[in-house]
Amino acid sequence: MKTMTITILSLTLVMLGFLQVQSMAMDDTMNKSGDMKMKSGDMKMKSGDMEMKHDDMEMKHDDMEMKHDDMKMKHDDMEMKHDDMEMKPDDMKKDEEMMEKGTMKKSQATIPTDAELRDRLTPLQYKVTRKDGTEPPFNNTYWNNHEAGIYVDIISGAPLFSSTDKYESGTGWPSFTRPLNPDEIVEKEDRSFFSVRTEIRSKQADAHLGHVFTDGPAPTGLRYCMNSASLRFIPKDDLEKEGYTEYVALFK
Repeated sequence: MKTMTITILSLTLVMLGFLQVQSMAMDDTMNKSGDMKMKSGDMKMKSGDMEMKHDDMEMKHDDMEMKHDDMKMKHDDMEMKHDDMEMKPDDMKKDEEMMEKGTMKKSQATIPTDAELRDRLTPLQYKVTRKDGTEPPFNNTYWNNHEAGIYVDIISGAPLFSSTDKYESGTGWPSFTRPLNPDEIVEKEDRSFFSVRTEIRSKQADAHLGHVFTDGPAPTGLRYCMNSASLRFIPKDDLEKEGYTEYVALFK
């Protein structure tokens, strides 16, 4: 009886051991299967990542194409700027033509430096315009000039006086009853030579021109006594050629 009981217990233990081994084997199989599924999912994720990278490469390729197009646009823009630069000489020619036709005033020219004026002007012209000098009476260029035209600043070319306002003052200097363009002259008080006088200077070049007195004829009663060395005379027939077209009507 005892022997049978022992045999049955032994068989029971064996069966329990076999069932445990089977259970462990099944768990291992399930774990491996889950691991394979995870690996398969991981492979799918990697495949998706590769697809994303591929899409990213395509986007980068598109971006490179956009940059390439942008470079083309910049290149075209540079070509346009180059064409614009090529147009500038033509613009300069137009400006020169406008000056020749008198539509631009030559009085707008840049004032030369003092060194340039010393080279360009005669010693007397420099002394009068820059050192407030006075030329000798009856021994200057325009005191006895009766030709029709205008008188401009020797330095800037600004129109100052007209022959239509010139008269014989008997002083030996060119005299006028009024300026052609009052905006082009400046009056200053002059206390030299122990007297008080009104000096006349050109506005643009600040050149000494002469003085104004109150002993002139009608209609102004003024005498603008100027130095010929400060002026340049332009005959009426040369006004348009010299760029002073607006004053041609004065002599018609």
